[in-house]
Amino acid sequence: MSIQTSNKLSEAHDGAGSEFLAFTLGSEEYGIDILKVQEIRGYEAVTRIANAPEFIKGVINLRGIIIPVIDMRIKFKLGTPVYDQFTVVIILNIGGRIMGMVVDSVSDVTTLMPDQIKPAPEMGTAFNSDYMIGLGTIDERMLILMDIDKLMSSSEMGLMDNIAA
Repeated sequence: MSIQTSNKLSEAHDGAGSEFLAFTLGSEEYGIDILKVQEIRGYEAVTRIANAPEFIKGVINLRGIIIPVIDMRIKFKLGTPVYDQFTVVIILNIGGRIMGMVVDSVSDVTTLMPDQIKPAPEMGTAFNSDYMIGLGTIDERMLILMDIDKLMSSSEMGLMDNIAA
């Protein structure tokens, strides 16, 4: 049951507690591996790119590096995004590629032990369970744990054409 989940995590973290950056999209709370996060920035205007998919907001210049910015609320069809003082861009480093991910807010960094991570149920939601590690449980709180590498390198994102495996 949770063997698959444990295997995904133990590959990256050798079975010890894993740290996740918790963030919100709409009313749900998600978590991504903190080791993939380069920095967290306030939301700023982006330069739109013609013919880019709707979820790719555009690009920003990050200290001389032009990086794509993906709006996860649009990507997961979670309603019209609202950009306010809590909106942030999580700068990710995925396989040496830098990209930004717009989320509603960031809450904290949480350490989860393997027994706090449950396998994701198959529900056919807008969020493809292929991109989920599982569900992290902390008391009454539940984090949807995302496999951000797999999501950002998926063919539907079209961002990582020639990433080294």
